[in-house]
Amino acid sequence: MPALILSTQISGENNRRVTIFSPDEGIHFATLYGGPKSKLRSLVSPMNSGVIYLYRDEVKKQTKITDFDVKNCHLSFRENLFKTYASSLVTEILIKTRCAGSSKEAWRIVNGFLDGIELSSEDDSRLGLIRFLWRYLALLGVRPDSAVCCSCGISLHSTKFTSDSLSQRYTFSPFENGFCCPDCSSMEKGSFYLSKPAITYLEAISSLSPRDVRNITVSGKTLLEMKNLVYNLIEQNCGSKLNSLESGIGIL
Repeated sequence: MPALILSTQISGENNRRVTIFSPDEGIHFATLYGGPKSKLRSLVSPMNSGVIYLYRDEVKKQTKITDFDVKNCHLSFRENLFKTYASSLVTEILIKTRCAGSSKEAWRIVNGFLDGIELSSEDDSRLGLIRFLWRYLALLGVRPDSAVCCSCGISLHSTKFTSDSLSQRYTFSPFENGFCCPDCSSMEKGSFYLSKPAITYLEAISSLSPRDVRNITVSGKTLLEMKNLVYNLIEQNCGSKLNSLESGIGIL
C-alpha cells in the first residue's frame, strides 16, 4: 500500500515501532524487526514515502513490515532545520486530528506539501507551510471565511489595492471564527489584526489553484501576520499545545 513513514521509535533491543500514514488506513502502526545492519531499517525512515508491504498476524494482533519500496526520500529535510520542524509539525497534526477524518484528502495535501518544500527554498517553504495549514483547517471544517465580513456580510475584496486600502486593517474574531471589515473591526480577546495583503493571500489560497497561488509573493510582514493567525488556529483545533511549535520557536 502507499505509505508515508511519520516516525520510528525503539521497541525492544533491535526493533522499531513505526508510525505509518496511508490514504486507505490513515494512521496505523507496525513493527520493524532487525538490527542496525538491516537494509530495511535504513529505508524505513521518517518522511520517506513509497509502497510498504505488511504481514498481519491476526492471532497475535501484530503487524510486521516485510518490505518498503521507497519512492521519495525528502533528503533536503535532513539538511534544513525549518523543513525538519515543519515535517514534525505535519506529523503531530495528523496524529492529533486523526487525519481530519479524511485520510485520502489528508494524504493528497500532506504529500503535496512535503514534495513541494523538498524542491523549494526555505523562504518559499515558509509560505508553503501557511498554505498547507490553511488548507488543512478547511479539511477540519473550521477554516474561517476569508471572502466576506462575518459582521455585515460585505465582500472583503471589493476594493482595489490603493495606498489607502493597504493601510486598512481587518480583524479576525475568534468568537465568530471570521474576519471583520475595517468598519466592523473591534478588538476582543484572542483577536488578530491582518492587513489587506494578508487577507487577500488567504482568500487566494481558498479560491485559486495551488499553481496560481505559488506565483503570488508576499512581504515578510504579511507572512508574519498570517503565521501568527494560522498557527493559533491550528493549535486550537488540535485541542492541545503542539510540541513542534513549542520546540521550534525561532525556527518555525
